[in-house]
Amino acid sequence: MPLVAPIIALLMSAAAADEPPITVKAYPWAPFISPMGEPFRGRATAESPIARWFGQADANRDGVLTADEMQADADRFFAKLDDNHDGQIDPQEITTYEWEVAPDVQVNTDWKRPRGDTAPKPEPDRDHPFGDDRKRGDRYDGYRLDGLQGGARYGLLNIPQPVASADADFNRAVTLAEFRQAASTRFKLLDSDGQGRLTLAALEARLPTRPKGKGEKHRKGEFDSRVGQPLPKGD
Repeated sequence: MPLVAPIIALLMSAAAADEPPITVKAYPWAPFISPMGEPFRGRATAESPIARWFGQADANRDGVLTADEMQADADRFFAKLDDNHDGQIDPQEITTYEWEVAPDVQVNTDWKRPRGDTAPKPEPDRDHPFGDDRKRGDRYDGYRLDGLQGGARYGLLNIPQPVASADADFNRAVTLAEFRQAASTRFKLLDSDGQGRLTLAALEARLPTRPKGKGEKHRKGEFDSRVGQPLPKGD
């Protein structure tokens, strides 16, 4: 009898050795960063991340987004970030946003690709005097050091950090009034023709795409059309 327990343990360990190890995989597919900085990530469903945000913000489900609806959506996200409910997003809460809620807005993170979009195979850079290693990320994978940064890579506006950039008085905290003003300003930037309404199709056309092919050059002073038209006078 004393030998039974060791034999059972040996049999169990042998069976476990035959089973493949459990591997946990992360799928860092490209998210959508809303105009106010909320991340929406891909799911197994066919609905795109931007469509999920639009459906959430379009409160009356009429297929268009108004300034009031975008304002209400901004208020909801502000309440989510204001963890201590003191009426502002303080530096600690901004740090939490950058590291836990939307780490994609960090400027030094890799530019994620949509699901199913694979990186092109790098080729030797025969023109570079030091070989292909120093410029590979810049030339072969569509990433440019002088290109889009942070959340601008996944959003509708060229704003790398959409939450912190709402800090109008630069005191390192964002109040609800500042966040609301930012939402109003960003709606006007997106509504470049002044119709007072935004459609999903029009917004999808503004999404950035990764530059493809090697050797693309950024023209100095090149205008980013995604920032929209200048604000009306008096705003």
